[in-house]
Amino acid sequence: MNIYINDLSKYYKNKKALDHITLHLSSGIYGLIGPNGAGKTTFLSILCGLIKNDSGTVEIDEVKFLSDDFYHVFGYVPQSPALYVDLTCNEFLEYICALKSIDKNQIDHTLKLVNLYDQKYIKIKKLSGGMKQRLSIAQAIINDPQILLLDEPLSALDGVIKESIKERIKMIAKEYNLTTIIVTHDPEEALTLSDRVLIINEGQISQYGKPEDIMNQPSCDFVQDFILNQLEIKRRNIFALFHPMQEQMV
Repeated sequence: MNIYINDLSKYYKNKKALDHITLHLSSGIYGLIGPNGAGKTTFLSILCGLIKNDSGTVEIDEVKFLSDDFYHVFGYVPQSPALYVDLTCNEFLEYICALKSIDKNQIDHTLKLVNLYDQKYIKIKKLSGGMKQRLSIAQAIINDPQILLLDEPLSALDGVIKESIKERIKMIAKEYNLTTIIVTHDPEEALTLSDRVLIINEGQISQYGKPEDIMNQPSCDFVQDFILNQLEIKRRNIFALFHPMQEQMV
């Protein structure tokens, strides 16, 4: 599904959170990265109707933006999902089905997609962090969306769990030909997960392109410094895990 974004702007008092963004997104995985306060979450929040833009337009093929039909074609995974921990996975998804007016027959298929079918009747409070995140993805895709929006879906996860959920997101997005936008602060996540990467700074697009093009041909000093600095921070954090005393001496 195509998303046409034309001259999109958003202001908070005198600050420009988004400054005349124009983009065309189609099926594929898009990683949206940038420093804190760059406008990433504002951009995603406008796309899913949580906040209103001040100017510009968003068009989605033949579906009118923010109409009832629009809410049937997108799924959203918030950064801190509200999961009702005293419900089982099945009960929670039954509730989501009722909210979205869709058939409960979708539940088993969706749980299998996110590898949670064996936990169907387990209470959410007994799930691991990775399982809870997969359940959050399940509630977003249970209505068979054509657009999937994810806000920092991997930020609270570690190591192997993070990699397994990255692969699960890629599998679902590719298999169902979704237009998928993932907000992250981590360049490594965006560069390894996405077909295209959008780097935003101070509400403007600094670079938009394939991961290999951004790594090999950064468009400006900001892009190069941001990616290299973030990767260096990650390298230091990993080094500290294995050499804590040496890291203190650096």
